[in-house]
Amino acid sequence: MSFSTVLSAVIQGLRVELIHVEADVSNGLPMFHMVGYLSSEVKEASERVRTAIRNSGIPMPAKKTVVNLAPATVRKKGASFDLPIALAVLSSMGIFPGEQLRDTLVVGELSLDGSVKEVAGVLPVVMRAREEGFKRCMLPIRNVREGALVKGMEILGVGHLTDACRYLNGEQTIAAVTGGTGRKTQEDRSKDEIDYSDIQGQEAVKRAAEVAVAGGHNLLMVGPPGSGKSMMAKRVSTILPPPTLEESIEITKIYSVLGMVDREHPLIKGRPFRSVHHTVTKAALIGGGAFPVPGEISLAHGGVLFLDELTEFQKPVLEVLRQPLEERLIRITRSQGNFVFPADFILICAMNPCPCGNYPDYNRCTCTQTQIQQYLGKVSQPFLDRLDICVEAPRIQYESLAMGNKQESSAAIRDRVCAARQVQRLRYEGRRILTNSMLGVNELKEFCRLGRGEELLMRKAFVSLGLTARTYHKVLKVARTIADLDGSEGIREPHLKEAIGYRTMDKKYWGR
Repeated sequence: MSFSTVLSAVIQGLRVELIHVEADVSNGLPMFHMVGYLSSEVKEASERVRTAIRNSGIPMPAKKTVVNLAPATVRKKGASFDLPIALAVLSSMGIFPGEQLRDTLVVGELSLDGSVKEVAGVLPVVMRAREEGFKRCMLPIRNVREGALVKGMEILGVGHLTDACRYLNGEQTIAAVTGGTGRKTQEDRSKDEIDYSDIQGQEAVKRAAEVAVAGGHNLLMVGPPGSGKSMMAKRVSTILPPPTLEESIEITKIYSVLGMVDREHPLIKGRPFRSVHHTVTKAALIGGGAFPVPGEISLAHGGVLFLDELTEFQKPVLEVLRQPLEERLIRITRSQGNFVFPADFILICAMNPCPCGNYPDYNRCTCTQTQIQQYLGKVSQPFLDRLDICVEAPRIQYESLAMGNKQESSAAIRDRVCAARQVQRLRYEGRRILTNSMLGVNELKEFCRLGRGEELLMRKAFVSLGLTARTYHKVLKVARTIADLDGSEGIREPHLKEAIGYRTMDKKYWGR
């Protein structure tokens, strides 16, 4: 009997902490004691591990067994420590040489029969193992495809505790999967999905959506019920440019922590589209809890967050979006530390102009002016200032529906979006800027210079529309994107007029 150590890991938010699972089996009063700042599910591992070892045909001697999960200052949670605890104990019992687990990180949950069950958060754990210089990871066999997304790591998949023991004893081989083979694990977008060609009319709204996606701008659509706002928003996912491999890995990492990846096709190749119901809480939206996990904002990272029926959301819920929209990340502070979650997404909102939805059509609108102002007042000016593009979605006319003309497809729009994104990528190469929406004040002076005529036009708009400094900067960013879509080196008057037009709804509906 001896002392042994197995390396494992725990996830704190999105940060991975390495854990040394230490076991000591010695003479003394028979017991199985675990220490190391453990949550209830980790404390329960003692019963699972002992039962799994016994049901695997390995006798447990009547010895004093102490298991320590170090460092003791980090709280351990989840069931992923079962397998490393079992292997540490068995190594201390002399079942296999402890040297066999050198440079190997182990995670996995055990069933009472000894089978190894899948766990969440494998991708960030394997990525951290690679950063720390580990050569291989031993994972549940159902997590192998996910672990194989990390380039340069050997992945050992085990289905049962006895498989791991035989392998470590040299009695059985396990085919190691070399990391980095997961690039083609998910099929491309199906050809029969939703498409912009399904929408008749609403050309102005389609154009606004194209500009928003091309520059990474936030979009607000206001219009009566049935005008196609939700249809338009849901089809934004069909014109988003495909993510790079690095972006796909980053997105998949977030979903992995929450256990939301597909076992067979773990790599998320498309950009996320998250549609949030208006009953969502602040914690569910931005993330949180006693031990914070990512929320809907982080799940939309790299893609789109859609808020339908914007005015039905609680005002405090909308206000918590202001800081993430500016900083593109979420900071959550708890007594056990600070947690940072990514939040780089395009926000798309849709709302009715009044409670009945028909304002300003007074022939149909049944709302009083007070009701309308109270309804619109649920959206604050600071929140509106963070929406780059505001567009009106008018009621669709019968002629538009009856004509049935063939509309432009999502593929054609996506080609223009990708071309504009490429222009931006080349322009900002070497800077931490991917799209026009990320431009800072200094970059605006460099890349959004206006000619004499454009400067005069901008001055008039600033005064007449009562723009704030923030909305002024957003108009310039949108104009830069429109110019990129037009293939223009500089911002011209038509580009600036269109960008200014996207800020006129504040005056019409909010009277600001």
